[in-house]
Amino acid sequence: MIFITAKFPVKPEHADAWPELSREFTQACRAEEGCLWFDWSRSVDDPHEYVLVEAFRDDAAGAAHVQSDHFATATRELPRYLSATPKIVNTTVEGTSWSELGEMAVEGA
Repeated sequence: MIFITAKFPVKPEHADAWPELSREFTQACRAEEGCLWFDWSRSVDDPHEYVLVEAFRDDAAGAAHVQSDHFATATRELPRYLSATPKIVNTTVEGTSWSELGEMAVEGA
C-alpha cells in the first residue's frame, strides 16, 4: 500500500474551522475505491497543525487520487488557509491494514 503522513500548518484564524474547511475533500477521498483510510488528527503540541494519515491500496489507487477532480480542487482552494507548505512522508509498505502494536497489547481485547 501507499502510506502517507502529512503535516498541515493551518493559519491560526482558520485552525478551529479546518475540519469543516477540508470536509468535502476528506469525504471525496474516503469514497475513492482505492482509499484504505484518510484520517485527520490535530496535534497535541501545536493547535494550528493537523496531521493527515492516509493510505491507498496500490500505485494505481494513489495515481487515481492525485488525478481526481477533488484533489485538483483541494490543491487550488485549501492552501489559502495554510501558513506554510505541508510536509509529507510518502512510502510503500506491505499489507493493506494496520498491524497491532504488540508491545502495548491489551489483555482480553
